[in-house]
Amino acid sequence: MSLVLSGQAINADKQNLSKGAKSNLTKLAAWINDRNIPFLITSIGMIVMLLWAGSYKMTAPGAEGIVPLVSNSPLIWWHFKLFGPYIGSDIIGLTEIAAAILIIAGYVKPKAGIIGGFIGTLMFLTTSTMILSTPGAIISVPGIHPMRYMSFLGLFLFKDVISLGACFYLISYFGRKAILSENQSQ
Repeated sequence: MSLVLSGQAINADKQNLSKGAKSNLTKLAAWINDRNIPFLITSIGMIVMLLWAGSYKMTAPGAEGIVPLVSNSPLIWWHFKLFGPYIGSDIIGLTEIAAAILIIAGYVKPKAGIIGGFIGTLMFLTTSTMILSTPGAIISVPGIHPMRYMSFLGLFLFKDVISLGACFYLISYFGRKAILSENQSQ
């Protein structure tokens, strides 16, 4: 079988998963898979987070809160120099809201979900680099000079690494749906 599975092969694998589960643990895994729970939690969680964070960035406290992150970023340090903190933060917030809307649209039009996931991937790849570039994100252990750990700020930024993986998952999920849709229309 080729690396790209046909729609029939994907559906057959899903059906066989449910019927083949024997232990309670694998039956639970099949039940979760059959109800598409990973996608629902990941997509709804990402939509809520993007809408909430995007809206907050369009407030004065939201804009002021990200100044140290953006200003020290190796990838977007220029953003606030070009637009200023308030308009720059509005642009970031609108980008997050646009990604959320595209993920919502992906439920009906999977290619829109791919674009929303791609925008999220670019955003979270950018913010993931801030773990290393933001002062105070990684600090030393008192009394043990070479030992380092993430501060609360570092842990806050680290969630973007997990969000990056979630966006890759959404691209994959919506991509599979789009491929199946294209194959059915032929």
